[in-house]
Amino acid sequence: VQLVESGGGLVQAGGSLRLSCAASGRTFSTYTMGWFRQAPGKEREFVAAISTGGVFKTYADSVKGRFTISRDTAKNTVYLQMNSLKAEDTAVYYCAAKSGSVTEVARGGGMDYWGNGTLVNVSS
Repeated sequence: VQLVESGGGLVQAGGSLRLSCAASGRTFSTYTMGWFRQAPGKEREFVAAISTGGVFKTYADSVKGRFTISRDTAKNTVYLQMNSLKAEDTAVYYCAAKSGSVTEVARGGGMDYWGNGTLVNVSS
């Protein structure tokens, strides 16, 4: 599975962005998908995850109520809608896939595939 993120950019605090992650391969629907981020000088952290069928979702506390993860199996794409952005959301955002549960993804369980990341820069 190859993952390619897009949609990052520069946005003012309070604004919105939608990230996309396009997956290659016919097995996309069998993977739990996650978004992670890494801010300058910090370790990579979990942001959100969505189950294979899109029913189960989980979020980091820092983004609950502001970010929404979704997936479109027909398009082999997972999205991250980010609203009410804050300066502390500035980071490189990565898409990842795992044969496992959303709980495992949220706990940092080893992901099977990673994208190359897309930069989100929130100006205050």
